[in-house]
Formats: sequence, C-alpha cells, structure tokens
Amino acid sequence: MTNVSNAQQPAVQDAPAGVAVASTGETIIENGVVAKIAGIAAREVPGVYALGGGAARAVGAIRDALNSTDLAQGISVEVGETQVAVDVTIVAEYPASLQKVADDVRAAISLAMAEYVGKQAVEVNVTINDVHIPTEDDVAADPTPAADGADSRVL
Repeated sequence: MTNVSNAQQPAVQDAPAGVAVASTGETIIENGVVAKIAGIAAREVPGVYALGGGAARAVGAIRDALNSTDLAQGISVEVGETQVAVDVTIVAEYPASLQKVADDVRAAISLAMAEYVGKQAVEVNVTINDVHIPTEDDVAADPTPAADGADSRVL
C-alpha cells in the first residue's frame, strides 16, 4: 500500500537473539475474505465465463457498471478452525469440457485456500448452472481485429 501521509513507517523488527516471540494470539479470517479469495481463484480458471446464478449475475452487471465488482459473487463458504468448505456456482464457456472446468475450479480453489488462507479445503462443490455460447454480439464487442485479415461487413 502506498504511504500517502508521508509519515515514517515503522520497520519490521526481528526479535533479538535469545528472546522468545509471543506465540499466543489468534488470527481470524472472516468468511467474506475467504469467499473473495475463492472467487478470484475460480475466475482465473480457463473455461469459466462468470460466477453466480442469474439473479446474482444481473446484480453483478449493475455493480460492474458502477465499477464495484463483487468478487465473492456465486461463492458460499463455511470456515472452521483448520478447514474450509466452499460452494461455487459458475457459468462455463462453450465448448469447454464441463467436468474439466469443474475439476480445474476445485484445484484452483483448494490451492488458494492452502496458500492464502492457510486452511485445508475439505470440500469444494461446483455447480454449473449455465453455459455461455458466444454470439456475434460477443465477437463484435471484442476490439481485436479478425485474425484472417478479412474486412468487417460493418464499420
């Protein structure tokens, strides 16, 4: 994070040799944080078009228009002391293999839970509730020119 106040930032200090570091205390990671991390991991998987059901995606479109994306959309988590369970609802891209996309989402979320949250993902349930089929509107919205060099029919 950028230091905008120009104040002196305290340096991280190592404990002097022979001094024990306090081992008591508790770190609490809120469910919303875990859900965001799972959502980010799921969105990065090839073949995932969107997260959430129809109503959640409609609200998400409004949020996107306001530049306020909900990274936990379509994610439900249950966090325990050392384990986490995640339920994720996705829209897959056609013609991706649905089982491969689901397996890749499971793997990505499990890895993110271990690396970033420090908890074992004991269960990652993936629900595929829709398949996105690209249309000409999607192709027209893509700003990249045609790869075959053909001229566009419309300007």
